[in-house]
Parts: sequence; C-alpha cells; structure tokens
Amino acid sequence: MTIPFDHVPLADHKEWFEELVDLGYTDLWSAEANGADAFTPLALAAAWAPTARLGCAIVPAYTRGPALMAQSVASMAETAPGRFVFGIGTSSNVIVERWNGIPFDEPYKKTRDMVRFLKLALTGEKVDADFDTLTVKGFRLGRKSPEVPPILVAALRPGMLRLAGREADGAIINWLSADDVKQVAPIVQGAGADAAGADAAGADAAGADAAGAGPTGKEIVARIFVCPSTDADTVRNYGRMAIAAYLNVPVYAAFHEWLGRSDRLQPMWDAWSAGDRKAATAAIPDSVVDELIVHGEPAACREHIARYVDNGVTTPVLAVLPFGVDMRQAMRDLAPQ
Repeated sequence: MTIPFDHVPLADHKEWFEELVDLGYTDLWSAEANGADAFTPLALAAAWAPTARLGCAIVPAYTRGPALMAQSVASMAETAPGRFVFGIGTSSNVIVERWNGIPFDEPYKKTRDMVRFLKLALTGEKVDADFDTLTVKGFRLGRKSPEVPPILVAALRPGMLRLAGREADGAIINWLSADDVKQVAPIVQGAGADAAGADAAGADAAGADAAGAGPTGKEIVARIFVCPSTDADTVRNYGRMAIAAYLNVPVYAAFHEWLGRSDRLQPMWDAWSAGDRKAATAAIPDSVVDELIVHGEPAACREHIARYVDNGVTTPVLAVLPFGVDMRQAMRDLAPQ
C-alpha cells in the first residue's frame, strides 16, 4: 500500500499501519513529490508496523547531495534492518527544475551515478571518486549500515529499464496498464540476466565460482492506481484529471508514445500545448482511463491487479484514489486476505 494517506496527519497513522498489517498487506511504500518526504512516513512505519517491508518510490536523484542521500538511506536501513528497499529515479523536470530550482540535466547519467555512489558509500568504505555528473571527495558514512539495502531504479523507457536491470536490484514502474507490463518487464529481466552473465564470465575467467553471482531475477515494483467503486462515470471524470496532470509531463508523454498510445493521447497533448486544459482533459478516452486506473467491484479490482503480477510485476503497490470512496474502507475492501 502507498503511504501516507492524504488528509490523515502523520502522527495519526499508527492505527492505519497496524490495520494494514492485520489485513495482510506486506509492504508500505512512500513517495516524494510535494507532500511528505519519502523517509519520515517510513521511519514511523518502522516503529508502528515492525513486520512490514518498507520502500520509497521514489526519491529524486537530484534533490539531495550524495552524502546526504547516503545518510538518509543508511539511517532507514539501520532503523528497519533487512526490510527497507530504496527507490531512486530521475523524477521529472517539474519537480526538479520548477519546484527545486535544480537543472534537470542528463537524467540517465545522474541516476546511474547516484546508484553507483550509493553502492560504494553504503558499504562503509571511503568514497573518493569522479562520476560523470558528480564528484565526491573523501566521504565515509559515520554510521555504517548493517547491510546495503536493495536499490531499485524508477524506469519508464528502455534505457532506464536496462539500467535498473543491469546496475540495480530491479525497477519501479507506474502509470501503465497490466498489458504494458509485458513490454516493460522483459527489458529489466533481460538486462539483469546479461549483467549476471557478464559477472559469471568474469568470475570464470578469474577462476572463481560462477554460482556466487546470485540469482538473475530482478524485483519489479509497480504502483497501481486503484479506486474500488462501481461509479464508473465519477472514476473516469476524476481519472482524466489525474492522467492529464501526469501524462503531459515530458517524461510520461514519451513513455506513452513508446507504449503505443499516441493516437489516443495526441488530442490531449495538442489541447494541452495550446493552453486549453479543459479540452485536454475531455479528450482523454474512457479506454485509457480504464487501462491505467483499476476500478469496479473490489473483487474485480483484485482480479485486475493479479494481471499485473501475471505479466511480470513482483510487487504490486496499490495507490488508492479517493474518487468518491472512503479511503479506509477501500483498503479493507482491497485487502489481500
């Protein structure tokens, strides 16, 4: 489940977290855009839901310096040993540039370099290195993490998907349909297999045991937007607004062009570019809303979510959309058990 819940103060989440675990939810995943930061809700959940797996999807690669990023990740890993997963990604030009005043330059390299830095820094070794987009001189964590937590990369198109499979422990994906997963997941797993094969070949050449390379399977986390409501008109009307807000951001527009939705989304993009937000929202077809937002009876929603898993998602993370539904009842209705 995605946390925190809107309109619930962070200090009042204890009962919500406890109930989520009782209902059978295994993971609690935060995000970071313009609400709570990614780490504070997870720190609370570490204490209030001591059996839950905790993850962030995602922390922008730009908005913390390398040393501070390593400190934040190491602190969470120490707070929830063995059950914290760190998600990092480019974020978007809106969040990075317009909201934080940081140039959104070379997003692929920036994410790659931060992943490489963290994999070094979280071991506790001193880092003195030049990367393409950042330089770190003489940094060492003052509190060594008990282990290097899994690092996942938020990815949309092939380049980032391959990066997630090759240099990280998997990928985080969102705003895609269950069928889209069949186009996305094989790229991650294929890159992971290629990297593992290269590692194994290197180990063989060095006379080492190739089996030590470990499994090639990569985790694929998908944030799935869900509204367990039979009022399709309400879901579609609000859903169009949510889709317009995201799919006009350049990185998401390019993603859906690659997925093959240009014909159905071009009228929205054209109206948005012309400054007509109302027409842009109205131009989004019902079929796109139904593909990207899971809605209907709770049982039908669970069946739809299962299709994501069948197509390659290993960790489905629900994000409940409050389109005329009670948030707490929705989490009960969608409960795994």
